Parts: sequence; structure tokens; C-alpha cells
Amino acid sequence: MARPSIATCTTGADLKQWYWRKAELVDHARTLGLRTTGAKFDILDRIAHFLDTGQRDLPKAKPAKPTSAFDWHSAALTPDTVLTDSYRNTQNVRRFFKAQLGQKFTFSIAFMDWLKANAGKTLADACDAWRVLEARKKDPNWQTQIRPHNQFNQFTRDILADNPDLDMDAVRRIWARKIERPSPDGRHVYDPSDLSLGD
Repeated sequence: MARPSIATCTTGADLKQWYWRKAELVDHARTLGLRTTGAKFDILDRIAHFLDTGQRDLPKAKPAKPTSAFDWHSAALTPDTVLTDSYRNTQNVRRFFKAQLGQKFTFSIAFMDWLKANAGKTLADACDAWRVLEARKKDPNWQTQIRPHNQFNQFTRDILADNPDLDMDAVRRIWARKIERPSPDGRHVYDPSDLSLGD
């Protein structure tokens, strides 16, 4: 089954079984008179919700209001500073970590997740966590984390792990054919049978 035109998808389930590029979703949202802001999957969910309900906006759960008024942009930071529920990755925080950990410091996905999940701990604890995360990179089997929305990168990692002699031209060719096919949950993940798509 070939991928249809996005305009012919009449239900959210139909829309979500196909792979769409963000530009396609933005154009279609604009055609439907919907907001085009947000990440790719925000726009996909907005269109799917509209197709199913006619409502132009997704129902939103009210985010919990931070209880702390601590200003991560300008407050003086020390190792004893406690991570609050209002924590933000700011230039002020970056300067603190560089001063503590050296100019090689960067915010990795794993470290940003740690910071958000550890309100109540201190910046000294955060420095220790960063060192632990950095030490893991010395493991020859260590890999960076890939966000769920980046399907191509995850597919590439998985297919090359299973087929190390494959070149990137073949990977792109297989991927292009794979995303022309439907997926039950809209996720296009590597399967060993995908190799036949490169023939």
C-alpha cells in the first residue's frame, strides 16, 4: 500500500499510521486552519484530534505551577544551591557548571533529564551526577540517547548495529521505502525484514 496524500486522511488513526515530515504537517495544519506551532508530534496530535472531533485545540492538562520563585537566570549559584521545581537550563547555570566542571561541560539529554527529575538535590549533587554520566562514555558499548521523535536516527543506529557492512546510501534507500508503508502505531522502527526493501 502506497502512502496516501495527507489530505485524504479522514481520521486520526488513519493519519497516525503514516510517517509525515514536519513540513507536511505544518502545511496541512495551515490548510485546516489549525495552529502550526510546536514540535512535529504536537502538530500531528492537533490534526488527528481535529479530524476525530472537529475541535481545533487539544485538551490541555493544566501544568502544575512551580512553587519556587527562585530565579535561575540571575541568582548567585553555589554548590549548595538546591534544585527547585522552577529549575531552568539558563546561561547562568551553564556558567556555574563550566566553573565547577571545566570548559568541556555540556548539557546532555541524560543530564537535563536528571536535573528535571531531582528537585531537592543540590548543584553539588548535580555535578556528581554529570561526572557519573560522563564516565559512562568510556564504556565502548555506551551510546548517546536518541529522543523518541527522531525515528530516522534510531532506525539508522539499529539497522547498522544489525548490519555493520551496510552503507548510508543503502540505509537511506531502505528508510525511504519503509516510511512509504503504514505502521500500526505510527512508529517506524527497524526490523530485520527491512533489508528486503533495499533490493
